This record gives sequence, structure tokens and C-alpha cells, in this order.
Amino acid sequence: MNTITDLLNIANDSVKRLNFDEANEFILEGAFVIDVREESEVAQTGKVSNALHIPRGLIEFKLNPEAQNNPLGIQKDSTLLVYCAAGVRSALAAKTLQDLGFENVFNLGSISEWVSNGGTLET
Repeated sequence: MNTITDLLNIANDSVKRLNFDEANEFILEGAFVIDVREESEVAQTGKVSNALHIPRGLIEFKLNPEAQNNPLGIQKDSTLLVYCAAGVRSALAAKTLQDLGFENVFNLGSISEWVSNGGTLET
């Protein structure tokens, strides 16, 4: 049986964590940015500009390409950049998306890293 540390290590080994410049390149190319924090966190700080808010607990259901509520028609080959408050939930969510067959999933890390590098937010 895996511990949370084991699962996080597996996720970090499997999912590339992007730096700010890499993330911006993907965003310019049309990547989807996904905020997996809770609603209360988003309400306090805002979110990365143009990001989709899909809490970690709903990621498997909301990003199912066959689902009727699939935001913006995200497909298995879409580029997805996932972030959270500290980069932990985003790593786990990104790994889950890989396990579901998404091919281009990256960990954007934390919202504070984004802001400290000059990234913009929306409320």
C-alpha cells in the first residue's frame, strides 16, 4: 500500500513541473490552465488569468472527454497546466489526468510561484 509520500513521489517523477517561462510558452500556444484549489481559496486570491477552476475532488469527472459537462471541449491530446496553492494537489491531479489517458499534462506548481514571477491573476 502506498503512502501519500509515495503517491507524491510517483506523481513528481511522472509529471514535469514547468517553470514560469515554459508555462507561458504553452499558454501562448493555447494550453488550458486548471486551478485545482477549493472554491474558498480561489475566492480569497483569485486565479491565474483565464484559468479553469476545477477542484481536485472533481477533476476526474469534469475532465472526462466523453462527459457532457467537459469545459471547452478538452480532449486527451489537449495541453493541460495544473496548479494549486503549493504544487502538491496539482502534482496528484496531473498524475491522475495522465492515468486517465491525457497525453500532455504538466504541473504549473503553486499560485504564489506564478505571482512572484510576474504572472497575472483575475478575481
